[in-house]
Amino acid sequence: MRPLIGISCCVKPFGPAGMPNHAASDHYVRVVLGPAGGMPVLLPAAGDAVASELLSRLDGLLLTGSRSNVCPVYYDGPAHAEGTPEDLARDSTTLPLIRAALDQGVPVLAICRGFQELNVALGGTLDQRIQDLDGRMDHSTPSDQTIALVKTGKAHPVRVAPGSGLARVWAGLPYDPASVPVNSLHNQGVARPAPRLRPEAWAPDGTVEAASVVGAAGFAVGVQWHPEYDWDRDPLSRRIFERFGEAATDFAARRSREALSLAAE
Repeated sequence: MRPLIGISCCVKPFGPAGMPNHAASDHYVRVVLGPAGGMPVLLPAAGDAVASELLSRLDGLLLTGSRSNVCPVYYDGPAHAEGTPEDLARDSTTLPLIRAALDQGVPVLAICRGFQELNVALGGTLDQRIQDLDGRMDHSTPSDQTIALVKTGKAHPVRVAPGSGLARVWAGLPYDPASVPVNSLHNQGVARPAPRLRPEAWAPDGTVEAASVVGAAGFAVGVQWHPEYDWDRDPLSRRIFERFGEAATDFAARRSREALSLAAE
């Protein structure tokens, strides 16, 4: 049986009336069904009840990217610039969900906004509009390129720390840890890493591009780029989801054994 992997949703307006819908990109559904080998479960942005009611039934948690940004009230940051998209319904769902998942050892893979949520949930802060900061690169979607090209194209290299959790995920694959090309579609990024967040990869301007959670009972990795866009052609992207799926499968099997043991007592 496939492990059940929860996928975080956003609240987005749909249709001519702009009705609010709970949504996640098809890329995440396909990658869970594909290299992760799981069964996707879309998690509505419905507040902390999602963590308390649904987490016990999940074997993994995939935190998705999004156009919206984490509300700065959650990390004592300055107000966003006018027009910056926020999603308070998602924030109120994912932040307690992340903490609960880590406490229970549920495998966690955090991507882009999800990576930023992981940092904030554990007590870290974010930079807003990295492209406006001195000495920093523009990590956002270039206006002179099509979105399809930006999704699959490589924007800049990242440097991966030897012996890190990410390096272990990629063990056995041919790559240069000093220069791993990745795509880039974000404005915000990790400013002060949370005490439990261990940075493991960096862009040329010092932006934290990947991290793992110190002391996590299970798989807990975050990346700032989007491996879900090119997993079918990039072995490094594919391996991230394969290892996450293996961790979810192991978690499901362990929980099943524990349930059987309790039933036999």
